[in-house]
Amino acid sequence: MEPAGTPVVFVHGLWLHYTSWDNWVDLFRSTGYEPLAPPWPGEPATVAESRTDPAPMAGHGVGEVADHYAGIAKALATRPVVVGHSFGGLIAQILLDRGLAAAAVAIDAAPIKGVLPLPFSSLKVASIALRNPANRTRTVALTPDQFRYGFTNTRTAGESAELYERYTMPSPARPLFQAAFANVNPNAATKVDTRNSARGPLLLTSGGQDHTVASAIPRAAYRLYRHANAVTELKDFPNRDHSLVLNGDWREVADAVLEWLARNTA
Repeated sequence: MEPAGTPVVFVHGLWLHYTSWDNWVDLFRSTGYEPLAPPWPGEPATVAESRTDPAPMAGHGVGEVADHYAGIAKALATRPVVVGHSFGGLIAQILLDRGLAAAAVAIDAAPIKGVLPLPFSSLKVASIALRNPANRTRTVALTPDQFRYGFTNTRTAGESAELYERYTMPSPARPLFQAAFANVNPNAATKVDTRNSARGPLLLTSGGQDHTVASAIPRAAYRLYRHANAVTELKDFPNRDHSLVLNGDWREVADAVLEWLARNTA
């Protein structure tokens, strides 16, 4: 697959606005791809609007979000590459499994069904929503301190505050409940066929300092894919936290993704 004309769909995760992909969109466009970063269902056009009225996003789960992006992928002239971060990385794997993506990149992705490790730091972040069952139908916002712990624990306080103000928004809590209870739900929305050898190439990434998706989670997902003959690779960023797609060093991660795509989508 040549970059020229190849669509790339970027999918963000919880608590980040779709504009958090702006740097990636510009970079991928400059290298010949046709990138787009669509919002989640109900997501307003600006961070300010999302904070003022997050209600339209409430209650959306993994299935609804995956179907939303599936519709976007199907409307394109050719199958896109899907690049997702956090829960967006989970959505990327679902679309790849459905045959709707030519390749997928799951950056520090939320756990698919079958992933068993539950590191303390990841549980601490998820508990922001999980501690109140009523949140299942609500949106939940992060405080600046919670964002610093969950996303920017390796960054300066100043950079963390800047990223918080620029990109964060309330997000639906339902995906966190679905991921938390997936392994006791035979019809879990987070389920993918990890033995699917007909799918396109998949890159998983792991951040060694990530508190939200601790490195044990993508490593466990990588092991689940070992029975598939399709290309599956794991790229570790040992010193990165969960803000690796939007902090000041985002370009290193983006360049690694571009290099992987050049090798695996030709």
